[in-house]
Amino acid sequence: MFGFKMGLTGRKEKILQAVVDGYIENCQPVSSSEIKEKHLPALSSATIRNEMAALEEMGYLTQLHTSSGRVPTAEAYRLYVEKLMPRRKLTRSELKIVKRYFNKKVTELDEVLKSTAKVISEITNLTSVVYAQNPEDATVLNIRIVRITDSTALIVIVTNLGVLKDTTVHIGQGVTDEYCDQASKFVTSAFAGHKISEINKPKAIVKQVKKEYERVFDTILRIFKSYTHEEMFSDIVLEGSAKILEQPEYANLQKAKAMLEFLDAKDELVPVLQNSDDMNISIKIGKDNEIKQGMPECAIVTASYNIDGVTVGNAGVIGPIRMDYSKVISVLDYLSKTVQMLPAGESASRNDEEPDTGKTDNVSE
Repeated sequence: MFGFKMGLTGRKEKILQAVVDGYIENCQPVSSSEIKEKHLPALSSATIRNEMAALEEMGYLTQLHTSSGRVPTAEAYRLYVEKLMPRRKLTRSELKIVKRYFNKKVTELDEVLKSTAKVISEITNLTSVVYAQNPEDATVLNIRIVRITDSTALIVIVTNLGVLKDTTVHIGQGVTDEYCDQASKFVTSAFAGHKISEINKPKAIVKQVKKEYERVFDTILRIFKSYTHEEMFSDIVLEGSAKILEQPEYANLQKAKAMLEFLDAKDELVPVLQNSDDMNISIKIGKDNEIKQGMPECAIVTASYNIDGVTVGNAGVIGPIRMDYSKVISVLDYLSKTVQMLPAGESASRNDEEPDTGKTDNVSE
């Protein structure tokens, strides 16, 4: 949680909220006359100016130029997210975007991640990022081997998280449907009920495998090995990276270059995407080194995603600290509940109402 200064009156909070809302909307310094006209007509401009000066002394506002209005500091955004931000539901047009990507039962984890990233980026108009947790704790339920030609077969591995992978394998000439059926039953009996972490140390299981199934067995082991932690950076999905350039904050070529280089370094993204302290929603706001040393100025909002009670990854947005946090959190919260229902065969298209979100306003620095 953020630590805030004492002595912020209700009037100061209203003025600070007006400044943050105005700056999020227009990316322009907010003046006392604008606050009076749009938000607090009962107050005089002089009173609003005095309160804005006090907020500046407290570290919540700053002036880009002596004659300009005020803009929020990173500390103002933190207070806004923690206490002042209005909550909102997705609009009907936004719900339609969700339905477009989740209008059928999604079984493959890769497909869930890609759809989630596309929805977040399209609704928020920000760069989205989705990170898949290492699924070594996933439990194998079934393995199907389906003949395609006389020498090739499709291997489908199903776990409690859904379909991990479908892979085509060459397993010699004269492959029959009967062979594939027998092989399916055999490898399922060998692997079913085991976690991937157990299968990656397969000595006890290997002893049970008959020689005629070794080629299939080795292929399946390679698939499971691809889900070890060292190779999980390939499962970071970025969507809409170029949208960073649409934000006024990154009109500066040097700032834009620094942000794009950061997004391109996937190994650097993982630590800042992971939620801490079992938070459902994590909000990290800061300048310079406040989030992570060497990071460009930005804000990162992520949500944990669960399937069948297992956390499969995090998804969120990376953008300027002047982002519409209320909209971003609404999108992440709604998608979190949508993904959580997928194994039961439900989809967002069945319900036009937003699912019960529960407590999602946890904030981390």
